[in-house]
Amino acid sequence: MTSLRLLVSQSNDPWFNLAVEDCIFRQMPTTQRVLFLWQNAETIVIGRAQNPWKECNTRRMAEDHIKLARRSSGGGAVFHDLGNCCFTFMAGKPEYDKSVSTAIILHALASLGISAEASGRNDIVVNVAGDVRKISGSAYRETPDRGFHHGTFLMNADLSRLADYLNPDIKKLQAKGISSVRSRVANLIELMPDISYAKICDAVTQSWFAYYQDQCQPEFISPEALPDLPGFAEQFAKQSSWEWNFGQAPDFSHLLDQRFSWGGVEIHFDIERGSISRCQIFTDSLNPAPLETLAARLSGVIYRPEAVAAQLTRLESEYPQQQAELAQLGQWLLASLR
Repeated sequence: MTSLRLLVSQSNDPWFNLAVEDCIFRQMPTTQRVLFLWQNAETIVIGRAQNPWKECNTRRMAEDHIKLARRSSGGGAVFHDLGNCCFTFMAGKPEYDKSVSTAIILHALASLGISAEASGRNDIVVNVAGDVRKISGSAYRETPDRGFHHGTFLMNADLSRLADYLNPDIKKLQAKGISSVRSRVANLIELMPDISYAKICDAVTQSWFAYYQDQCQPEFISPEALPDLPGFAEQFAKQSSWEWNFGQAPDFSHLLDQRFSWGGVEIHFDIERGSISRCQIFTDSLNPAPLETLAARLSGVIYRPEAVAAQLTRLESEYPQQQAELAQLGQWLLASLR
């Protein structure tokens, strides 16, 4: 009986794919070797310890309906679209060895006529017209008895969109998280004009089979065709939740300031696990009472526009004479929190 298991996702939902990956990783026998192939539609995927408000232009993402997905491994923030091919290699210990999966990837690329090499901790690079360019990045996760190596190939990704979502608005953030390192990247289509997701998947699969000198039938999975994964519904709920994707951010501070016709406002937020632990508001407004009330009420509120908006609405009803000023403040503040 083969120890190999090959899963191919037919879903482009990042929350689905990451939930499947996590469930398989936790439940697989340590004697098994797993290859999981998948694609995400337009998504920013961040590392386990990253701060989405620092790494991402969350306002632009909300406007363009770009999902945020936090993975369980470390590393930096990346933009996924259907021009990417994602892979995950899993194995039990002591057999798990990321140098093996890296060698399988390099062999797969060589079979397509693409000469590549490993560089640094987690990159695969090629030479394009004399420049060393990154075509694949990876991240890793290990537990005492197993490990996985996952990453993505840039096939024909829209690289112009990287700057849209990975360059945050200018904010005064002092974060304890890990900032991403932007690298010069290239698409495989520059080296192989007829590259496709199917070709990459087949090359990686055949290289994986060749290394282990064994084969298995692929399992095609989707929300309509789930493999037997106990606890998947709970994991999917977690993976798609605001609490996981945003609330798991490391503690940080956010300073906002703006001048209105009725006065200047400076707001200091301290954020702990996605909630406002302290809010201070400074102003030269002639009537600072509503802003003082707002600062007190925002303590303990979840750091998301809907929660802050509820407090602003309440405040407007309590201070009708300053309703116009508070509406102006609210419009600015909510836009700044996205």
